[in-house]
Amino acid sequence: MTTKRVAVVTGGNKGIGFAIVRALCKQFDGDVYLTARDAGRGQNAVKELEGEGLKPKFHLLDYTDRKSVDTLKEYLVQNYGGIDVFVHNAAIAFKVQDPTPFAKQATMSIATNYTCTVELGNAILPAMKANGRISIVASQGGTMSLSKCSSEVQAFFKSPDITEEQMSKKLQEFVKAAQDGSHQKEGFSNSAYGMSKLGVIVYTRLLAKAAAKLDRANVLVNCCCPGYVSTDMSSYKGTLTPDQGAITPTMLAMIPPSDSAPNGEFLYQKKILKWC
Repeated sequence: MTTKRVAVVTGGNKGIGFAIVRALCKQFDGDVYLTARDAGRGQNAVKELEGEGLKPKFHLLDYTDRKSVDTLKEYLVQNYGGIDVFVHNAAIAFKVQDPTPFAKQATMSIATNYTCTVELGNAILPAMKANGRISIVASQGGTMSLSKCSSEVQAFFKSPDITEEQMSKKLQEFVKAAQDGSHQKEGFSNSAYGMSKLGVIVYTRLLAKAAAKLDRANVLVNCCCPGYVSTDMSSYKGTLTPDQGAITPTMLAMIPPSDSAPNGEFLYQKKILKWC
């Protein structure tokens, strides 16, 4: 087992994830793993960064597959004794003009962006080392969706006492309502992506609370909005470059061991957004 520190980035083969890997290779004192669900694309991304003089490593990861998650976790525990930095960037988003029925968009967005993120976070957390950092890429689409929900639904998501079980049940209520077209009548927003990212923002607070109960010190969990970045997800209409979008998630990954904040927060442009 090596004594090196280790950082991992999900969805690292392109866009913001690729830029985060690049930034960590320059700033992080240890091994940086670029992960992707497609081995060929992931290895090609590694070669591209090697061409820049950087030295990322590659590991296959499909974060929607629990077996794949467990395989990565076991590898990191066996070879590094755990995880120092984990950046979860991977997600899906339907284009504005996508003809996919909203019911299916809601089902897939909640399952992939929220449920699989929860399962990933819960699986990874026990493997975090002391002073570990978890940085999750969320979106202001989540807080925008919250503002478009009914006052009752807003109060639910803003509650400091909300549990993971309650939130998961509420988001499944959104999916069910979307399937019969009553989601707005039931007080939810009309954005499948936004509702899924709202779930991620709230889950970040819950994961931070769980981290505080670990038998190791100062594991911090935060999420952020990278901004409107020019990637395939935004159809390259964003105003920021991927490297600019990587700034805040990388900052959260690099919070010094001597610091105990921010924790459980949602940030944009390196500043905490008070959304509840």
